[in-house]
Amino acid sequence: MFQYCLFDLDGTLTDSQEGIIKSVQYALKAFGIEEPDLKKLTPFLGPPLKESFMKYYGFSGEDAVKAIALYRERFAPVGIFENSVYPGIQDMLGKLREKGARLAVASSKPECYVRQILAHFDIEKYFDVVVGSELDGSRSQKEEVVEEALMRLGVLTIAVEERKSVCAMIGDRKFDLQGAKAHFLTGVGVRYGYAPEGELEEEGADYIAGTVEELARYLEA
Repeated sequence: MFQYCLFDLDGTLTDSQEGIIKSVQYALKAFGIEEPDLKKLTPFLGPPLKESFMKYYGFSGEDAVKAIALYRERFAPVGIFENSVYPGIQDMLGKLREKGARLAVASSKPECYVRQILAHFDIEKYFDVVVGSELDGSRSQKEEVVEEALMRLGVLTIAVEERKSVCAMIGDRKFDLQGAKAHFLTGVGVRYGYAPEGELEEEGADYIAGTVEELARYLEA
């Protein structure tokens, strides 16, 4: 069993697709862009918002920052709660804690939102450390978020050649696996999240769980 487990939030612990996508749709509409097909906005699930607005809609850096502010107009009061914890997650977290694992959340979402979501669903109690990005856009890259979580957990004092056997980063997108690789952790992908088909395999996940139950068995072994 891993001594330390870092979890992504969106698509790993909670199904937050509706709130995120509808808030992106709201921001685009303010720029005169009507996007009725919500499936076209699924690439926004995972990476930092600024990068996504620039990549998928050609926004300048300045307009992307404005779009994020508009996104938050809807997300903060409404979208944040268009969300649910995946069945089986609470049971898994409880068992990992009972067995002595130290748990963290490492999300690119602003930390204030991460904490609000965890508290709303009464799962904050399972985590020793909660790390997200800052509202000003800093610490938005997954490698930076993971590094901060590892620092708070004390894992950075462990020799890099030993980390893979004691610490896992669990997430649904390639960004989570990249964060794991950057810090010599075991990268665990979850197929029930938002990754396009084949993404987790292409990024070289050390293990891929198809369900929460399968993830729990792997982490608790």
